[in-house]
Amino acid sequence: MMPKVIVYSRVPEDVLACLKETFEVTYYEKLTDDNYSEFMKELTEAEGVLGSGLKVDRELLEKAPKLSVVCNTTVGYDNLVLNDLNEFGVLATNTPEVLDDTVADTMMSLILATRRRIVELDHLVKSGDWKASVTPDLFGYDVHHKKLGIIGMGRVGQTLAKRAAAGFDMEILYHNRSRNQWAEDTYGATYCSLEELLNESDIVCLLTPLTKETRDLMGKEQFSLMKKDAVFVNGSRGQTVDEEALFHALENGEIYAAGLDVFREEPVPADHPLLKLKNVVSLPHIGSATLETRDKMAKLAADNLVATLTGKDPLTPINPEVRT
Repeated sequence: MMPKVIVYSRVPEDVLACLKETFEVTYYEKLTDDNYSEFMKELTEAEGVLGSGLKVDRELLEKAPKLSVVCNTTVGYDNLVLNDLNEFGVLATNTPEVLDDTVADTMMSLILATRRRIVELDHLVKSGDWKASVTPDLFGYDVHHKKLGIIGMGRVGQTLAKRAAAGFDMEILYHNRSRNQWAEDTYGATYCSLEELLNESDIVCLLTPLTKETRDLMGKEQFSLMKKDAVFVNGSRGQTVDEEALFHALENGEIYAAGLDVFREEPVPADHPLLKLKNVVSLPHIGSATLETRDKMAKLAADNLVATLTGKDPLTPINPEVRT
């Protein structure tokens, strides 16, 4: 008999067809209240699961005695409790690298949109309020030759630094758990403390993973250190930012604008205070959401699933120690 696996998020038809050649596949485009009990029943026999967002902890693992691998179709894995996975001997994988360029493009678009007030001025035109030449009160700020502060110089941070340095002649500052000599040598990036980065940067872009150390990393104190004409861009996770502090910083003119691809609660409620501000550009967590990139992410997750359940090493393991 073929191993049983569950795919609980949308994947391209060709990826699903490939999986069905090797496994008995139960497929849900999305987990809902209507199908969750069925999913949990199927989980008792599943050797692998593939998808995005499912919380995998001790409670779930105790109900999945045959589970060998959990394959995230994302680079982030804060939905996985690694200590529990390790204890149960379950391998986890994610999909790094294939999304770096796409997420960096999204961050660059938020930088441009906030600095140049693109969304606000688009609304001005479409609402019929563009009656005369634009006056200085609607001018934005330059992006080129400005200082970009990147918090989290991982793969996406490096890819953003490439665009900023080569395309916009920007000076790159960065703060990271450790120095990134390659980014320094390649893009002239300067390593500095978080306080120095916030004080000096014209644009601050947060790209850290969500950890105990980064939860609420940006709060009242941090926003107070930024320049009044600086913008803040979050491509990390919503929980890395104190949203109330960000709202007050924006409303009181402590910082110029914010570009947000992530929120603490997603989907973000329509009455959220941040959505009422003209100087906020908001996106529905689409950092990697292009057709090409999402298909590549699903393909890599499927390759990890096939490799693991056929006795081979997965391409991008998160906790490879469980195989040793």
